[in-house]
Amino acid sequence: MSTIKFGTDGWRAIIAKDYTFENLSIVTQATAKWIKEKGVTKEGVVIGHDARFMGREFSEHVASVFAAMEVPVRMANSIAPTPAVSWGAQHYNAVGIVITASHNPPNYNGFKIKAPFGGPASPAQIDEVESFYGDADPGLTPLSYKEYLHTGQIREISLTSQYLDVLRGILDLEAIRKSGIKIAHDAMFGASQGLVKTLLPGQIKELHAEINPSFNGQAPEPIEKNLYELSELIKKEGCAVGLANDGDADRIGMYDEKGQYVDSHQILSLLVKYLSQEKKMSGLIVKTFSTTNMLNKMGEKYGHKTITLPIGFKHVAEYFVNDDVIVGGEESGGIAVKGHIPERDGIYIGLLITEMVVKSGRTLSQLVQDLFDEFGIHSTYRNDLHTEESKKQAMMAAAKAKKITEIAGKKVVEWDMLDGVKHILEDGSWLMVRPSGTEPLLRIYSEAGSAEGAIKLVETASAMVDNPPV
Repeated sequence: MSTIKFGTDGWRAIIAKDYTFENLSIVTQATAKWIKEKGVTKEGVVIGHDARFMGREFSEHVASVFAAMEVPVRMANSIAPTPAVSWGAQHYNAVGIVITASHNPPNYNGFKIKAPFGGPASPAQIDEVESFYGDADPGLTPLSYKEYLHTGQIREISLTSQYLDVLRGILDLEAIRKSGIKIAHDAMFGASQGLVKTLLPGQIKELHAEINPSFNGQAPEPIEKNLYELSELIKKEGCAVGLANDGDADRIGMYDEKGQYVDSHQILSLLVKYLSQEKKMSGLIVKTFSTTNMLNKMGEKYGHKTITLPIGFKHVAEYFVNDDVIVGGEESGGIAVKGHIPERDGIYIGLLITEMVVKSGRTLSQLVQDLFDEFGIHSTYRNDLHTEESKKQAMMAAAKAKKITEIAGKKVVEWDMLDGVKHILEDGSWLMVRPSGTEPLLRIYSEAGSAEGAIKLVETASAMVDNPPV
């Protein structure tokens, strides 16, 4: 049981090592106990799975254990993206269960819990689930999945179709259709395969839209280094935008019409401008600690208070539930907006930016340039530095003790320790160091007034790791 530990977004483990039917039974029984004993909901669970190895088999096992624990089950009848399960949790007032390891490598699978409000279960709720591990019965033997279907304790539903109907209601797909633009979509062999094409038939050029549980040996993470083929497809086919989703489709990666990467900082900023200035929406801008300062400038100009939170979308989701938020998100591509579920939705966000392109009459690269013209160039850079644990700790100790007083010839004028350490430099640029909690990895982030400047800050800080100041 000690091997079942929820991280920032669910429990993930290597298949056949710790991700086993036995451990799935334990975590499912604990979740069932939490639902019943804490009175979370009487509507049971909505279960979906992505395109990973044995996703259906693992899901049917989880469904059968819930049924054996007398928790009603609604089961997706096909592969379902995580935002579809989150929508299902909200719609049915149920707990959402997603069998997915998101953007992890292909030898992983996982177990995400979504609260009935339609977003990630809070850290406190996850702690409660974990407290029930000891109550799990290792001898529990459920009936077969088919038997529970026959008795009605498990009901199959067309969850993905329902979710697509929701998107049809909140996106102006007609405007995108009338524009006649071509859109490139890289499903990365994940749960979004075929879905954008279903919404906009005849306009989509697809990549990696078939079942391949090995993901061609690459983790399905929609970041620039993994999306070379998408960039080439855009240029070859003359597409106006390129969309990429991770394995469970809650994250978005984007490219403009030139085949150039549009990062999540820019996507968040474009969304604020579109929803605030064109759709006249109000609300907070909620961002995590490693996200661009352009959002703060936009908030000041457009009249939106900006809230900065520790890293992790679960913190953002709480604001969507408890406050009025126009746009919220994080640097890693998890973004939510007003008028939809309080959850990351990579499919919706990609198409919302596409709607913005069509309605503005400008290209995506022009829209990004418009932001720079209005608020100044904001270039970001990040290095995930694999290093020894001792060096990681020594660098963090130096940062926390404010020993780093100059970076790339620029003086540090302020230190912000909300999550890791952010060094604010005299020209307004910043450099942030933050340790990974699970491996000897140090994440080093920066933002500056030029791409070269952002890279130089990170390279300078990375070189300090072997010999941090004392």
